[in-house]
Amino acid sequence: MIGIQNIKTFNKRVLIRVDFNVPLDKNQKITDTSRIQAAIPTIQKIIVGGGIAILISHLGRPKTKDLNLSLKPIAEKLSELLNQKVFFSKDCVGEKVLSDIKKLNSSEVILLENLRYYKEEEQGDVVFSEKLSKLADIYINDAFGTAHRAHASTSVITRFFKKTCFCGLLLEKEISNLNLVLKNPERPFTAIVGGAKISGKIEIILSLLEKIDKIIIGGGMAYTFIKAMGGNIGKSIVEENKLVLAQKIIEIAKEKKVELILPVDSINSTSFSNKAKASCSNIYKIPKDKMGLDIGKESILLFEKHILKSKTILWNGPMGVFEFSNFSNGTKSIGKAICTSTLKGAFSLIGGGDSIAASKLFGLSEGVSYISTGGGAMLEYIEGKELPGIKALL
Repeated sequence: MIGIQNIKTFNKRVLIRVDFNVPLDKNQKITDTSRIQAAIPTIQKIIVGGGIAILISHLGRPKTKDLNLSLKPIAEKLSELLNQKVFFSKDCVGEKVLSDIKKLNSSEVILLENLRYYKEEEQGDVVFSEKLSKLADIYINDAFGTAHRAHASTSVITRFFKKTCFCGLLLEKEISNLNLVLKNPERPFTAIVGGAKISGKIEIILSLLEKIDKIIIGGGMAYTFIKAMGGNIGKSIVEENKLVLAQKIIEIAKEKKVELILPVDSINSTSFSNKAKASCSNIYKIPKDKMGLDIGKESILLFEKHILKSKTILWNGPMGVFEFSNFSNGTKSIGKAICTSTLKGAFSLIGGGDSIAASKLFGLSEGVSYISTGGGAMLEYIEGKELPGIKALL
């Protein structure tokens, strides 16, 4: 996999696969520009070198050419961030797009319309890939968030750029930081895994048990573990069909000599609402009419103790329903503990949409070592799976 540090791009058309799959509100206003900002170093590298930057991305999961999922608002935002005009093409393949590109001068930027307006993108269609390849002389993949997909623009397209296919600065940075966690981590290495369900995290938990010293389990999935151990969890979220698996994970952790740390208390409510009255109980003795929505103070102190002793920290998933202010203290406190540990010299990596959203909501982003832009891609990389988008660059 070759980086772009030494490539010559003057007067070259450079097709850059970026990940601009950003959240939009009902008025098509971007609510989080992180992924756009993360791609800027690669774009600037190309235009400073005199290349023409042709950006391609998907947005959402459109079934038709849904104008609510147009990339046009992103072109406008990117213009602001780059401090130069970013042109926009209403398609991503075809003669009109070629015509739009031919009008561009050296160091200019154009963003093409949503790749997923074409079903061929997700199908990994070779003909569609070839059409995209006709737009440029050089191809760069800088979209780590889609590297786990064998799509036309991420893996198939590289066969049309035999010697002019490169890894972008963001993609290179993602792999480098993930390898710091996976290949030679300083110890103790602690993984913090949260979120609602075990089912979405089975593979990563089993994979991590081969690599880590400690695993902290929080969020909704913790209640499945507690019930598997004989606890009474009231109306808390539980995956009944994963109770045996939870018990198996506990046993594997013991075999691998990985310390598995579960919450000891729970902040409960009678309903899934921020307005409902909150109360605290032992997590093994939640009243029948209540559900757990956050970890309690004793759990926070327990988790903090382990986090502050860690040298490498991986965080994926919140500790509770952090979107509700009355049930956000657990996630906020754990995030702060990670920042404190980082300040003391630990390497910390955050990945996964909810963890990233929480870190931004509570102003913790600057206090950690690295925030990954890839959710599913990050998890699959940690699991040791081969990512099509990365394999295609080798």
